[in-house]
Amino acid sequence: MELFDLAFEYQICKREFMTQKFNIRSKRQPNVIWVFGDQHRAQAVSYRGDPNVYTPNIDNLARSGIRFDNAVSGAPWCTPFRGALLTGTYPHQNGTIQTPSSLSPKVPTIAATFNKAGYHTAYFGKWHLDGSNSREHFVPKERRGQFQYWMGYENNNNQHECYVHGSQSDSPIRLSGYETDTLTEMMIDHLKRHVESKQDDYQPFFSVLSVQPPHDPYVPPNNPEYGTRRIHPAEIQFRPNVPDVDWVKDRASNNLAGYYGMIENLDYNLGRLQKALKEVSIDRETYLVFFSDHGDMLGCHAQWGKSSPWEESIRIPFIVSKIGGRDNMKTGYCPAVINHVDIAPTTLGLCGLSVPENMVGHNYASYCVRTDAPEYSGPPESGPESAYLQQIPRKMHQHSVNRSWRGVVTQDGWKYICTPNNDWLLFNVKDDPYEQANFVYDRYFQSEKERCHNLLKHWIDSTGDRFSLPDISLP
Repeated sequence: MELFDLAFEYQICKREFMTQKFNIRSKRQPNVIWVFGDQHRAQAVSYRGDPNVYTPNIDNLARSGIRFDNAVSGAPWCTPFRGALLTGTYPHQNGTIQTPSSLSPKVPTIAATFNKAGYHTAYFGKWHLDGSNSREHFVPKERRGQFQYWMGYENNNNQHECYVHGSQSDSPIRLSGYETDTLTEMMIDHLKRHVESKQDDYQPFFSVLSVQPPHDPYVPPNNPEYGTRRIHPAEIQFRPNVPDVDWVKDRASNNLAGYYGMIENLDYNLGRLQKALKEVSIDRETYLVFFSDHGDMLGCHAQWGKSSPWEESIRIPFIVSKIGGRDNMKTGYCPAVINHVDIAPTTLGLCGLSVPENMVGHNYASYCVRTDAPEYSGPPESGPESAYLQQIPRKMHQHSVNRSWRGVVTQDGWKYICTPNNDWLLFNVKDDPYEQANFVYDRYFQSEKERCHNLLKHWIDSTGDRFSLPDISLP
């Protein structure tokens, strides 16, 4: 063979070799895991700049996925948020308007949709959807949201003494360790058994880990085995909207030291879960969705707890992530004001499943799913320019707002809140994140107020809510 022919054949072989690609991306139907704590405000993670806490695993989720940094809890109270979360409907539409209240088993949930699609569904931890605040309350099988496997509790505010019941036992089982640690272990063990029983042919799953921390009482684990900063109350750096009042700062510093310890424990367990998914080689096909049900004021504006409309109460972390980052999903930041009713539709969209007509939220999955993924359903559709906020009944907790209220928060940073027949708050949170300049009665901002007022009226009317708005016209 002549030298020219050898060179020609070499170039052909080289070209064929260079065009070959390894098939390493998973082609399986995606799994989804929700991980959420209770009262974890959006600002309390290190990637958002909070100097009091270190959350390397949450930060890695944000780096390798899509961050929805404008996410809100449209009903910042435990039961109303959870009802909206599972059904994709507003609290006044599904009946869970206050804590406690019951979610009717007749209302379809996201688990029912996944069940019909051939998924295994599992739930671990805090439920708070069966009308009780008691830790002794038994949740019967037909009231567990249509999940195939359920091990949880109705309510419990003692992280070191937590009991669960459900698919494994109708009698209460005391968790052997700190709540977040042991519930994470239970989920990991269950998912490993589920996957290893069928190996490569396992049934895709939707699983939920719902933990009470960092909800008060602010008691972190004793002598944790992992590294933690163990911040001293005197070292707490307060947000600028915590007033310089002795009793407020004394209480807030002690509460925050425990609060941040609980968040670091949640972050540690998130890392454990990620490691476990890799051990059974399902991390590439599993979306992790990390969020919270609402925030916690912790002294900001001299307020405590939730159910108020300020940023520390309504803003929640919300991240959709997959191992491998941009090789397995889109990454970056989405400015949408994703709300509680949007989480179920978005989760279904991550798996390429159709959203049931009864769900009223928006599907933001196309902002997350790669265009070459089997579950990709097309380019993103623009969502609403605002999110609807509600505190439906009047709540009488101390150091909290004792009025019913409704409001909107817009994607461009405006927030408008009304109590019955009264306009109360108007903030530009983009320029004023600590909400120290209330423009609600400033004539200069009347046009923004009217825009927000019209948006609020639209939400009230379109969702079938009942609320008396004020007349804001000027003479």
